[in-house]
Amino acid sequence: MLRRLALAAAFAVASLGAAHAADPITVGFGMALTGGLAPNGKAALLAMQIWESDINAKGGLLGRPVKLVYYDDQSNPATIPGIYTKLLDVDKVDLIVSGYATNMIAPAMPIIMQHNRTFLSLLGLAANTEFHYPKYFSFTPTGGPEPKQSFAAGFFATAMAQSPKPQTLAIVGADAEFPHNAMDGARAIAKKEGLKIVYDKTYPPTTADYTPIVRAIQATNPDLVLVCSYPPDTVGMIRAAHEVGLKAKLFGGGMVGLQSTAIKAQLGPLLNGIVDYDFWLPWSKLASPEAKAFLEQYQAKAGAAGVDPLGYYLPPFAYGYMQVLQQAVEGTKGLDQDKLADYLRSHTFKTVVGDVKFGPDGEWSEARVLEVQFQNVKANDVNQFKDPNTEVILWPTDLKTSTLMYPYSDVK
Repeated sequence: MLRRLALAAAFAVASLGAAHAADPITVGFGMALTGGLAPNGKAALLAMQIWESDINAKGGLLGRPVKLVYYDDQSNPATIPGIYTKLLDVDKVDLIVSGYATNMIAPAMPIIMQHNRTFLSLLGLAANTEFHYPKYFSFTPTGGPEPKQSFAAGFFATAMAQSPKPQTLAIVGADAEFPHNAMDGARAIAKKEGLKIVYDKTYPPTTADYTPIVRAIQATNPDLVLVCSYPPDTVGMIRAAHEVGLKAKLFGGGMVGLQSTAIKAQLGPLLNGIVDYDFWLPWSKLASPEAKAFLEQYQAKAGAAGVDPLGYYLPPFAYGYMQVLQQAVEGTKGLDQDKLADYLRSHTFKTVVGDVKFGPDGEWSEARVLEVQFQNVKANDVNQFKDPNTEVILWPTDLKTSTLMYPYSDVK
């Protein structure tokens, strides 16, 4: 009898240990699934789910399955503190990452810091500038010694290569975290280049009519117009520029949204002549066979998921930052937050968007931002945006695919 009880107890302990070993490693985050950032946020989520499926098909992490735990942040920074508090205090997730966008990352930082967690973020522009949190790591191609300046560096490099050189600059953006950081960087470059800033204002994120803003910009007669905007206001600014007949030599620079296929198709020929940033395109030299294989996998699932059908912008980075997380966990053979942060600081990571190493404040040690121009866009057909001739790479020069059509006033 005693032997049977002992065997039963031993079996129970073994079963408990096996069950514990099979418990999933949970990765928590908020993501923009509704609201103005949702077109990009939903595409990012699909990419993360593809990573989750891929890693589990290979046996998971540390011999355990991986489970994503996420909530819709509604593209609203006010939801972020509650979401991350719930993930850490109620859900007690093993690992924490950010959702998409600077405006969603910044309000999460105090919660993350209070819990002393390692934090990987997705496409945040200099979000750690004020905090200097040593366990923060940004997965976005801005970076280098001057991350704020790196975002618009290509816009200014393209502009200042023209003859005669432009003299005046208008800067405009939403009154929010990302545009403020981008505009700070633009002012620093403008000062270095000797450009005279003739307009420098923000607008409320809730703005509906951008025509008065564009008219005010037009009144200053700038050579360059740099717009730092999120998707809804990007569309509004472009429509207003055409309505007013904006005259400028270069227009764009910091417009988020023009990387989204749905917005490209919506605007169609209104895109022609606009010079803007991008981070990755399948026809650039940055596109590895692994990246193209991931893109095929994503595109096969995009239709059923109702997300961006091409997925050039955010999906490769959403998959890539999960690859970094995976490599850090495997490299440290555990979930210890201090060891993960030390590993992230000291290693180079292989991802679908290339090798990544983190530098000061967790930014990429070297920036890798593209500057592109929309050319030859006709009607509103989605398939045309598979053609490299509709979005040509202007900068950096070693990745250049075509030449600038200039000035914007004539091209548009």
